[in-house]
Amino acid sequence: MRAFVVSRYKGPLQEADVPEPVVGEHDVLVQVRAAGVNMLDEKIRAGEFRQILPYKLPQILGNDVAGTVVGVGAKVRGFRLGDEVYGRPDKNRIGTFAERIAVAEADLAPKPVSVSFEEAASVPLVALTAWQALVERGNLRPGQRILIHAGAGGVGSVAIQLAKYLGAMVATTVSAGNADFVRELGADVVVDYRSQDFEQLLAGYDLVLDSLGGKNLEKSLRVLRPGGKVIGIAGPPDAAFARELGANPLLRLAMTALSSRIRRQARRLGVTYEFLFMHASGDQLRQITALVDDGVLRPVVGRVFDFDQTVQAVQSLEVGGIRGKAVITGP
Repeated sequence: MRAFVVSRYKGPLQEADVPEPVVGEHDVLVQVRAAGVNMLDEKIRAGEFRQILPYKLPQILGNDVAGTVVGVGAKVRGFRLGDEVYGRPDKNRIGTFAERIAVAEADLAPKPVSVSFEEAASVPLVALTAWQALVERGNLRPGQRILIHAGAGGVGSVAIQLAKYLGAMVATTVSAGNADFVRELGADVVVDYRSQDFEQLLAGYDLVLDSLGGKNLEKSLRVLRPGGKVIGIAGPPDAAFARELGANPLLRLAMTALSSRIRRQARRLGVTYEFLFMHASGDQLRQITALVDDGVLRPVVGRVFDFDQTVQAVQSLEVGGIRGKAVITGP
């Protein structure tokens, strides 16, 4: 089976022949029709998450899939051969840059019927991230105000649409060239991050979704109302995440130390900071499927690469400039 693998951290992504996936009794074997490309793929290749996600190398990359069911485990009840599905495999079972992948039934959902495989493949990771930040963690309610950074990107473009559906007032940061684009998605306030300082323009927000980290995260704390919350997906990880991960005591201590500075700053301001590393969920994807088919969420595919161009697709993440998501078509 053809796949694209990383054999060593910081090494190149390369095409290789790999064994066929092992299909467990609760697994669904999916013929990959399209795979979304995420910054997470590049961070895994670069070894940035090797303490959190200790993959056994070589590792097939790829965290989003849309395709057709070509096999089912003995205890699978929700899918049949020929079904069109999509999903984000569990973090320990990634590998969608391949011809086929075995995915746990619980992590899959029926593909939205209103969109193509390429559009569907752009959805799972970013939409689950947005859902878990705004609904599961943020409890965003009608009338509240949210700041979504990098609104033209994969997570941001979905989060803007979801926040508007939830009834919130949405501010976002983008380059000037993407201002009209994010307004079309539903943004009420648009800040040009190159020429404007969002901290000087915004105040009293209930929630911030930060995908940039660093100084941007620190400034985000200061635009919140007392009791507000920043949810960060670029780090630093916190103790709650370490517990969710089941990390050993030493790693828990290290993660707690990494986030201690930003948590102290948050406490002084009367706000909170939480780190989010999204989790796979077929149940949440079913709700997202309904929103896509109802026209509430529009997948944003900025560029489609052929399977043979997988290396270039991942490299495009560093170059930037793609609205929404890059997607690879299946071989």
